[in-house]
This record gives sequence, structure tokens and C-alpha cells, in this order.
Amino acid sequence: MSTVILVTGGTGLVGKAIEYVIENEPVGSRFGKRPNEKWIFAASSEGDLRDPEQTRKLFEKYQPTHVIHLAALVGGLFKNMKYKLTFLRENILINDNVLHASYEHKTQKLISCLSTCVFPDKVEYPLTELNIHNGPPHESNFGYAHAKRMVDVQNHAYKEEFGCNFTSAIPTNVFGPHDNYDLEDSHVIPGLIHKCYLAKQNNTPFVVSGTGKPLRQFIYSRDLAKLFIWQLREYDDVEPVILSVGEDEEVSIKEVADAIVKAVGFQGSYTFDTSRADGQYRKPASNKKLLSLIGDFKFTPFEEALNESVKWFLENYDNARIGKVPTA
Repeated sequence: MSTVILVTGGTGLVGKAIEYVIENEPVGSRFGKRPNEKWIFAASSEGDLRDPEQTRKLFEKYQPTHVIHLAALVGGLFKNMKYKLTFLRENILINDNVLHASYEHKTQKLISCLSTCVFPDKVEYPLTELNIHNGPPHESNFGYAHAKRMVDVQNHAYKEEFGCNFTSAIPTNVFGPHDNYDLEDSHVIPGLIHKCYLAKQNNTPFVVSGTGKPLRQFIYSRDLAKLFIWQLREYDDVEPVILSVGEDEEVSIKEVADAIVKAVGFQGSYTFDTSRADGQYRKPASNKKLLSLIGDFKFTPFEEALNESVKWFLENYDNARIGKVPTA
């Protein structure tokens, strides 16, 4: 009996990382491709998942036995604040269609990707899987966060009413090759990589917003990919799992910027604009549940992962998602 794994959002940061791991780990190994396994990495051009009919057609075309659901309408802070209803509604539609199509097609297993923004704004740290619904999410992205929270609610409901094997993953800050480097709308690492690259190209100063003091847990996309593959094959519970490095592996924004300067080979003026807001100082998440279940897992050291990510960006600049680049 062959296994068909459909990855929605398959051409994004995490989808590309899963594809890389499946193609590069030894066949039959814990994270490698298995015999009789077919992996489909679906791009958004293959079907608009906001539309139930197009979603059904995608499922009819590939007949997946398993689904890793990564597709989402995503954006940076500015877009999340400006388009709250759009982020709420479009993600609710995407998730509802993918979950319902998985149910209708008797998919054996579905994992949906959530985000740490689902957690309450006022919460005790470290974040754990038990406190997702203990209060409203942060005001800045409550549209996106509520849509993602509903996936956890739906997973429980599908399990209770129909016995579906639906679950979810909550990654911390992901980075790696094939990231979104758009300066208007990227996360911190790809944004700083692109900014530093342009400063080097144009012989201009590299200025980082804020003090550089906030701490974050960053997970390399190819490590996260392995964790998704593990979850697909070995984890069969409805409750979500936080996929993250440990709380003791937080990295400051200054350490990130230092490592980028080194990897890019930038030798110009490098400063922090302390007049710009820092955001939350830290919001650590616990990976105790993950480690208790997966056993021995080695995360890629941060600097090594960052060097690989910068190398990919420099080699693929012309094809990367860079957005509109300001002219010097």
C-alpha cells in the first residue's frame, strides 16, 4: 500500500526544507524517504485553498493518505496590524477547507502548522502546550492568531466526532534557505541578511533596529523539517507539540546580527538604532514535551545553520523572494 504525503504550502520556507531532508537523508532512515512513499509539495498555483472546490480538486488529484498543512496567509507585523480581518478570514477558510477535505478523503493523518503567536499575550513563561487558550493573543496579530488557534479546536472536534487523526505543531522562529527576504515584510533573520547584503553592495552603513538585546529561540528550517517528519510518522495524539530548540538556546538579536556580519563578510559601519522599539524582551517556549517523545535529536548549532542560510541567499539572490529593493 503506497503512502502519498501532500504538503500544502510546499514551496515555502518549511516545505522546501522538508523536501531537502526527504531527498538528502539516507533512504529508509528515520528522516529519509521510505519505500512506497510519494511526496507532493504543492504550490499555491496548484489551487487556491481558500476555495473549497479547488481544495477538493487538489485532494482528488493526489489522493493523499497523509497531509502536512503549511499553507497560510502570512505577513510581518505591519500587515498583521493593518489587515486583521483579512488574516482572520482567509486563514480560517484555508484551514477549514484543508481539514474538511482531509476528513472527506479519509486522510489517515493530518498535521497543521501553528505559530507561537497563538499563545496568550499575558502568560507565564516558558510557553507550554497547555496554555494556548488561556487568554487573548497579542492585539497586533489577533486575526492570524485566532485563525491558527481554531485549528487546535477543530482538530479536537474532528477527533471527537469522527475519530480523525488530526494534530498540530507549534514551531518557534524559523529561518533557513528559501526564506522571505522582503525588507517590508520579513522576519528578523532574513530581513537582516538582506539588509546587510545591500549595505555591503552599496558601501552604506548596516543599521539594526533596536538595542539588539531581545532574546529569541530560532530553529533552523532543516531541523524543523526533521521534526515534522518525526511527528508524521511517530506522533499520534491530537494535542499540539512545540517544535523548538531549548530555552537555554535563546540568541540575542545582537548575536544574530554579529553572525550575519561575519557570514556576509561585511566590513563597513555597523550600529544599532536604539531609538527604534525592541518588542518583547523574551518569550521562551519549552521543548520538554518534544524531547521526552523524540529521544535523541541533535539541533544544528545556530552559527552553522546561519552560515548555511546566508550562503544559500548569496548563491540564489536572483531567484530569492526579495521584494522591492530600494535603490541606493
